[in-house]
This record gives sequence, C-alpha cells and structure tokens, in this order.
Amino acid sequence: MSTDKPSRNEDEYFAQQNAELLRKQRDQADQASREAERKSHYMKCPKDGYDLSSSEYHGVQIETCPHCGGMWLDAGELEVVSHEERPALLTRVLSDAFSSLRGPGKKREGGR
Repeated sequence: MSTDKPSRNEDEYFAQQNAELLRKQRDQADQASREAERKSHYMKCPKDGYDLSSSEYHGVQIETCPHCGGMWLDAGELEVVSHEERPALLTRVLSDAFSSLRGPGKKREGGR
C-alpha cells in the first residue's frame, strides 16, 4: 500500500533545509548591507559627512575636510610623527596643513 504523502521525517528534513537556506540568505544580505554602509563612510568627514581630501606634509599623509577644516591622521601616521627624531615635526606638519586650509592671503580669526 503506497501513499503519495511524505512521511513526518521528510517534512522535518525539508523544513530544516529551508530554515538553513533562509538563515544563510539573511546572513549574506546582512553582510552586504554592512559592507555598503562601511563603503558609504570611506573618506568622509566624521563631523559633517563631506568628502575628505588627502595631502602630504613633510612625509605625513593627512586627511582634511575642506568644509569644516577638520584634520585626521591615521594611527600609523600619528605613530610616525610621535616617534620622529626631527624636533617639532608634528608642529610643522599641522602648521602647514592649517595654512593650506586657510588658503593664500586668509588671516586667522579671533586670535586662534
């Protein structure tokens, strides 16, 4: 006596397979979403979201925001400057970076 109805074990097997497939698809979608979010922030100012520009001063790469004037050093760049043998390199690097943000002929405001 043959019946076309699948056994209870078969139903459980296919339910588990479907659940596993759905879990994998959700994981892939979550990973793709996280990657897209990360890429949307790459080289963006953390303060205002504008594009950062990279410049090199005395061999140190600095990312700057032309909108707000913020400056960022990567951990490796800060390490290089902090262990530099040349005196006052960090001061020179930051001074030159500030000067380039102000542009030619612009004066400092408010005594800052």
